[in-house]
Amino acid sequence: MQCLQDQDALIPRPRGNLPKVCAAVLAAITIGAIMLQSPERLFGWVAMVILILTLGPLLHGLCLLAEEMLYHSNTRYRGQGLLGHVLPACGFGGQTLLAAGLAGLLLYLAEQPLPHEGQCWKLLVLASVLYALFKSLGVLGPSEVEVSDICEGRKMNVAHGLAWSFYLGYLRLVLPHLENSITAFCATHRASGHWGRGSRKLLILIPLNANISHKLEDEDDNIKFYDNLPNNEIDRAGVRGRVYRHSVYRVLDEHGKDRDCVVEYATPLLTLYSMSQESSAGFGEPERRQQVLLFYRTLQDILEHSLECRNRYKLILLNDEHEDDPHFLSKAILRHLQQQEKEEFCLTPPPQQEVNPFRTTSSAPTTAPPSTPPFNHEPMSREPTLMFSLDKPKSLKAPVENTDVYVNT
Repeated sequence: MQCLQDQDALIPRPRGNLPKVCAAVLAAITIGAIMLQSPERLFGWVAMVILILTLGPLLHGLCLLAEEMLYHSNTRYRGQGLLGHVLPACGFGGQTLLAAGLAGLLLYLAEQPLPHEGQCWKLLVLASVLYALFKSLGVLGPSEVEVSDICEGRKMNVAHGLAWSFYLGYLRLVLPHLENSITAFCATHRASGHWGRGSRKLLILIPLNANISHKLEDEDDNIKFYDNLPNNEIDRAGVRGRVYRHSVYRVLDEHGKDRDCVVEYATPLLTLYSMSQESSAGFGEPERRQQVLLFYRTLQDILEHSLECRNRYKLILLNDEHEDDPHFLSKAILRHLQQQEKEEFCLTPPPQQEVNPFRTTSSAPTTAPPSTPPFNHEPMSREPTLMFSLDKPKSLKAPVENTDVYVNT
């Protein structure tokens, strides 16, 4: 499990709710301290602060609304309704308006007036206007963490689009046919090496530096191109018989033993690498590395929930810190192949090793062949046993209600 632990140490996890919890704790402590000092004016102070925090964004939204209505109402919104699209886009959301309305109502219903009430209203107006100014100038703009959280939460990163495009436009089309292609390949290539269960999956290489070589043998001389799998022709986007092809490589270990497998790089990484080389894209090396990790995490999540691709792929994240090893690529491929075969061997033991404990009391010898058909009648009441199936995964079916009782009349 070492390679999986190394990958987990590199992949960023989704951001959680810890900032919200910390903010709630700070607010509770502050409100509690004010309540101890002057409980009679607590509701008035809270209402005034909420008004300051909500009227500022609303004034800034008015500034944004002026720009959108004068120059972008037709091009960006296609003449859509003001209330349904333009106002929410400018920050006039229901939550902000509701908070401002409730704060105004709470301030109106407060029994005890605020001290220096005239100065408080001046402070409210001045703070709201200055907030709109600083927000427009970018002084109060969102931090990089907030922007990253918004983009990840709303799936707005470049990596999210590339991962979905790679899945919908390629993997979902070719992976269901991979097993048949490998079977046909082995039938025509008698000299082909051992194909374990791990080798019958598509190995997708994802290097962190996004620097992809078009020939694997150029990266590692222990990897040799063997042949191509049979072509898959699919009608796609007006192209009749578009060809999808996989390549078979022979990977040598340190003892000279070869293993055949279907391996290729994730082609969308070429786009990320090319974007980082273009100054107009505004996409540097740190952003590229972050997007590669998000691409891996997004693609892994998509494939785990895909019935068409399940158990037909293996994502291999390559750390670029080991570039000094000339055989790092072949070692990484072999390590993943061996790990998959060990895990699957432990989870799915051979059928001949299964022993039924309820037949040990039979008078017949254990070496005698069964004299009854394969469908033996066993006692209706016995302890449950754990069974494993080697069949291909199938789609789930909806449960069928069969507990109705029919009475014959």
